[in-house]
Amino acid sequence: MVTSVHEVSHRIFQERPEILSPVFDLLGVPMPTKAIIEVVGGDSTEIRPLERRVDSVLRVEPSDGDSFMLAIEAQGRRDEDKAASWSYYVAYLQAKYKLPVLLLVVCRNRTTAEWAAGPFRCGARGWTALSTHPLVLGPDNVPMITDVAEAARDLGMAAFSAMTHSDSRHAPAILEALAGALRATDEETGLYYAELLDMGLGQGQAHDTWRDLMKPITYFPGRGTFREEAYLEGQVKERAAVILRVLESRLGPVSGEVRERVVGCSDLDTLSRWLDRAFVVTEAEAVFTGAPELGQS
Repeated sequence: MVTSVHEVSHRIFQERPEILSPVFDLLGVPMPTKAIIEVVGGDSTEIRPLERRVDSVLRVEPSDGDSFMLAIEAQGRRDEDKAASWSYYVAYLQAKYKLPVLLLVVCRNRTTAEWAAGPFRCGARGWTALSTHPLVLGPDNVPMITDVAEAARDLGMAAFSAMTHSDSRHAPAILEALAGALRATDEETGLYYAELLDMGLGQGQAHDTWRDLMKPITYFPGRGTFREEAYLEGQVKERAAVILRVLESRLGPVSGEVRERVVGCSDLDTLSRWLDRAFVVTEAEAVFTGAPELGQS
């Protein structure tokens, strides 16, 4: 199942392609800072029943050389089936776009990164017909950015560093540096990276640390991020307060049990039903069951 952690691990290259230059420097593959980056579809399906999708596919047009395709895969664990899939991606993209292809695999643990480096060979009887050599980013070659000034100079790389090293004991220092850099940047950029990390860190200590560091702000709607949670919490409290006001205005003071149950409910749909009933019930406890209602015995 694709998770937000998996998605963000490769999507950052689509939305912040400027980090490709420092990333390629880390890998020893030179690429100029001035390049045209185009996001293309990741669908590499040829036969309908056989569906394959690359996480991200970019067309890179450097200012000082030939264009090439860049396939990016986020890999969380060793998967022997990927050897064939990755070889297929490279061959298919080259055939489709008539351009050279590079494969970049993003990993968050050393064991997976070591395996993902390959090479993955296909052949028989001592002869290699096809060999795939991915470029791999992982904890061993992505720097730990723990200085605020350094993080501010390249927010994209700092964010990628934070996600790559989220399980490291240095994660808090990396996150603190990034948080400090975001407070000094413009609001839109700060919002973007705040929410990117909230989705990209997954669940765990690093995620909890990030939420403690950042104010409740949002960039990506509909993802259950911490700003949305704060907003929903406010909606819940307000609706519960309205229910109690309606009941008390119609029926007088409510019992402690009713108050506790209303205030303790965190589901907006349930509270909405209770609010509708609050206008018609003849006793406060009936908001929870819908009976007895006005006009019923």
